[in-house]
Amino acid sequence: MRPVALVTGSAKRLGRAIALDLAAHGHDIAVHYRGSQAEALSVVEELRQIGARAQAFAAELGDEAATLALLPAVIQHFGRVDAVVNNASLFEYDDLATFSYAAMDRHWRANTGPAVLLARALHAHLLAEQRRGCVVNLLDQKLWNPNPDYFSYTLSKAALEAATTLLAQALAPSVRVCGVAPGVTLASGPMDDAAFQAAHRLTPLQRSSTPDDIARAVRFLIESPAITGTTLLVDGGQHLSAQPRDVMFLAPGSQKD
Repeated sequence: MRPVALVTGSAKRLGRAIALDLAAHGHDIAVHYRGSQAEALSVVEELRQIGARAQAFAAELGDEAATLALLPAVIQHFGRVDAVVNNASLFEYDDLATFSYAAMDRHWRANTGPAVLLARALHAHLLAEQRRGCVVNLLDQKLWNPNPDYFSYTLSKAALEAATTLLAQALAPSVRVCGVAPGVTLASGPMDDAAFQAAHRLTPLQRSSTPDDIARAVRFLIESPAITGTTLLVDGGQHLSAQPRDVMFLAPGSQKD
């Protein structure tokens, strides 16, 4: 029987690329989405066309009860889950001057808490089944190259990076927990295409990560039984170059404060 991966936020963008790559290499896929139902159903059809079993599951991960119900729903449909990829993420701008409890809470509920709950749920499932599996958390290279832009987002991802270590310790040996830290991968925020292309080249390798790069790294970790508690930085070396601001504000033609 093919292993099953739950990929959160996989209706579009990076999550879609991860889901398609895993399906092409032997996984069946639970496509999680929040509000993008049409896109999620389109991805499900793409996955089925390449021979994978696939199903879409709606959940507001900022709601604890909805998050707790997600993995049981996937297990009920597929009969098993072997991997969880915590890709869904909130990315809203704030800085120290505009930081608030509300902004921090929104990012924590989207980027940190759900990953912990889903890892715990996967562990309980695999322990009962006497099988082993993997969690991959999507992080950000800026944790190794910090700047104070996107203040609440960065704090939530820093907490998730720490949780990756703690979960790897707490859930071994049944569940391995790893991270992948992308660089500039897709346009976001105020970027237009020209600014994105310029930002993508602001690395030692003169190219940052692509969705295929990230998907390949996620799959490598899922398929590597001796790796846990560590993060792959897949960013063209961006983390090696100190930057005073987020790269989207440094690239020529980007919106600047």
